[in-house]
Amino acid sequence: MTVIEALILGIVQGLTEFLPVSSSAHLVLVPDLMGWEAPSVSFDLVLHLGSMVAVIAYFWRDLLEIVKAFFEKGEAAVVKRRVGLFLVIGTIPAAVIGGLLEKKFEAVFGEPAWVAFFLMITGVLLVASQKVSGERALHGRGVAQMKISDVLAIGFAQAVAILPGISRSGSTISTGLFLGLKRETAARYSFLLSVPIIAGAAIFKLRHGFGGADGETSGNGEDMPTLITGFLFAAVSGFAAVKFLLGYVRRHSLAVFAIYCWVAGGGVLLSKLIGGS
Repeated sequence: MTVIEALILGIVQGLTEFLPVSSSAHLVLVPDLMGWEAPSVSFDLVLHLGSMVAVIAYFWRDLLEIVKAFFEKGEAAVVKRRVGLFLVIGTIPAAVIGGLLEKKFEAVFGEPAWVAFFLMITGVLLVASQKVSGERALHGRGVAQMKISDVLAIGFAQAVAILPGISRSGSTISTGLFLGLKRETAARYSFLLSVPIIAGAAIFKLRHGFGGADGETSGNGEDMPTLITGFLFAAVSGFAAVKFLLGYVRRHSLAVFAIYCWVAGGGVLLSKLIGGS
């Protein structure tokens, strides 16, 4: 992998991890369309670390306040403690299901045609949630009104995103809208929920070392400059994506992202049909 390829894939990972268009889809489809070799386990790891740094850098005050709330008293501390517990509970479904089934799902549905199909499903979720939520998307419930049932539903939606092409942020934000959360609340909770699951995914990959499972590489190897480039651009573009989307959802629906998913997924499917592969 060249430094330019690492730069491009780092930007792709950072943007698509938090915009509701599926990072897993783009990390399969972009190398496939460009004729590049698949990224190695090592490179995938540093991209996830870059995404984790991005969301922590943006929400560090929120995360610090949540931790401090467990040692404080008062109504504000109670709300923040609830959010902290919600993040723990909401992570459990994806941690369990992802740990058991992620590799199997990637093996079965990791082909570009399947990824493109599930990317189009993400678009359907985005539009359907917008239609169902209606005005509640702007004036719905805030985080203080969330219930355990909301948290579990969003947690299972995050677990469904182990399917390559189903956007993690798209599925969790859409589920929040289906449940009557305000669009900004759904997006903010989705991003906070990404911290433990991205960290867990990185640790899961890290336990095999930088060579992948059993010391073997997956795809083409990368040297340190390439890994650093991917990490930095994933972190910077991820931070920009979080900041952009939180501002965007205050005023706009997610329809434009649905259209992108349909165009991108449909274009890939059409190219595969025409190309016969």
